[in-house]
Amino acid sequence: MDALLADASVGITDLKKNPSAVIRNAGGATVVVLHHNRPTAYLVSPRRYEAIMDVLDDLGLAEIVRERTNHLDEAEKVTIEELEGIARAKLSAQVSARRA
Repeated sequence: MDALLADASVGITDLKKNPSAVIRNAGGATVVVLHHNRPTAYLVSPRRYEAIMDVLDDLGLAEIVRERTNHLDEAEKVTIEELEGIARAKLSAQVSARRA
């Protein structure tokens, strides 16, 4: 049996009948779409989709950082914590600049 990774489910026939109602009733929660009681798709809110894309992007960037740091001399290596601190400082500066 396939795992259902959602708080709500809907049959594909019901989704076809009234997709707007399904989206409205979900209230932002993830909905699994079932066809013959098997998951065929997931409906996610734009906010959740953007969060998923951000995490995937971050994972890709983390791999790039690992690859680049593997090529540094021991004296040049930095820790992930140091990189996170630099990234937070840059983000904070960007946020401050936008508020100004």
